[in-house]
This record gives sequence, structure tokens and C-alpha cells, in this order.
Amino acid sequence: SFAHHLMAYVEMLARDAGRMHDARARLNECPLGAAALAGTSFPLDRDMTAKALGFDAPMANSLDAVSARDFAIEALGAAAILSAHLSRLAEELVFWATPAFAFVAISDRFTTGSSIMPQKRNPDAAELVRAKTGRIFGSLLGLLTVVKGLPLAYAKDLQEDKELTFLGLDAADLSVRVMSGMIRDLKANAEAMRAAADHGYSTATDLADWLVGVIGMPFREAHHVSAQIVARAAEKNVALAELKIEDFRAVEPRITAGVFGILSAEESVASRISYGGTAPARVGEQIARWKKRLEAHKN
Repeated sequence: SFAHHLMAYVEMLARDAGRMHDARARLNECPLGAAALAGTSFPLDRDMTAKALGFDAPMANSLDAVSARDFAIEALGAAAILSAHLSRLAEELVFWATPAFAFVAISDRFTTGSSIMPQKRNPDAAELVRAKTGRIFGSLLGLLTVVKGLPLAYAKDLQEDKELTFLGLDAADLSVRVMSGMIRDLKANAEAMRAAADHGYSTATDLADWLVGVIGMPFREAHHVSAQIVARAAEKNVALAELKIEDFRAVEPRITAGVFGILSAEESVASRISYGGTAPARVGEQIARWKKRLEAHKN
């Protein structure tokens, strides 16, 4: 179902949020007091200054304090994974919004009119979120390249870290904001999705599963029988549910009329009742779990 599909991105984005929180826990150490590389002879209270500035603790090694950039690399790594997830969703939005599918409509706030075709709306925001991924990946690879051969401690090479880090994280932040707006305004076309769900004999696997579960047929044989029945339906240019019982029995005589209870898209979706499956009851449970979790986080 569409809900199940979008909930997959909820899971991905939750892991992205977790990576960001993990990165912050490691980067929130204060370098103040490390001086150029070896600390200082002045009697500084580094714990006090770290606390006053909102850090968890001072960095424990002065050489590390002036030369480490893994905190920025880790943050950019988390941003890169996040941007890959957003790019995958953006790619789907671009295709779903085309007239060939018309599964969704992206609001005018995130599309622009074509310069030539008056009837066309371009999904510019989704395309730009997809493109920003290259900038974020580039920032990560650029900073990794800067630090890969540096001896301890500070080297002027490290002044290049600022632009790469800010560019990458700013692009990730913008992508999150834009994607949030697009999803908030998104309109789903249930009729178009429902029509597409019946194309391509999508319930052929359900037929094979039925043959295994009801008749006791080995799946290898059930796969072959289902393929023969699909071929028969394709020859008649009808859906599986539109075949007559005689058509099924011509391929496998033990098939009963009960087979018609598993051949629709709705029945196929509803049958996936395992934890994490696409049955509406399972999806509803996941939505409720996430609403509760997000509400608790907000509070």
C-alpha cells in the first residue's frame, strides 16, 4: 500500500536522525585550551570553560584537539546517507508525478511551469533534492581527502574543512526542509494506484502461495503452475480473477473456487500479516507506534 511504502522512509529517516544524534555525542567536546598543539603553561580550568560553552567535556589530548576532523567527517557521513535516502524518495516523486503514472500531485509551491509546454509542471524541488546529493557526497569525499595524509598536528590544509562542512550540512538541511514541505502538500491519486496494482498479474505469487497452502503443492511446482495460468490469462487478455474456474482446472484439476478469494490486489495486500508487512492492520500498528514516538520526542 502507499502508506506502507511511505512508512519505509519513516524507518530510514529515523535511522538518519539516530546517526545525527550519535555524531553530536562524539563531536561535542571542547578544544579550547589545547593552544597550538601542546596545551599551555597557564593554569586554565578546561572543564569550566567547556561547561560554560555548552560542551560535554574538554578534548583529552591537545594534539588531537587541533588536528582531528573526524567529528565533521562523521556528521557529513550521516548527512550523505540522509541525502541518499531523500534522493531515492525524490526520484520516486518525480516518476509518480508524471502523467504516465499520475500517482501523486506535487503542489505548485514545489513545482514550476515549463518554459515551452504550458500544460506541464516541472517537479523542480524533487529534482534539486536529488541533485543536492552530489554536493553532499562531494563534501564528504573532499574532507576525507584533505585529512587522509596529514601528520599531527595542525596543518594549513585544515582550513579547507570549513567550506566543505558548511556546504554539505547546509545542503542537507535545505533538502530536509524542502522534502518535508513536498510531502506535507502531496496529494495521492488512489484510483491511479489501484488501477496500476492490477497490471502485470501482480497476484501470481499469491496464487502460487495458495497452491502451496491449500493443496500442499511444493512451491517449485506451484511456481510452474502459476506461470501456466498467467500465460492462459495473458492469451485471453484478462486478469487472473477474470478467468473461469475451468481455466484454472485445465492447468491444475485440484484448484477450487476458493482461489478467487486471493486474486485481487486488496486481498494480496491484506494477506501480508507478518510483522512489518503491508497488511493494513500491520501498517496501522506501525503508524500508531511512530505517532506515539514522535509525539513523545516533540514533548
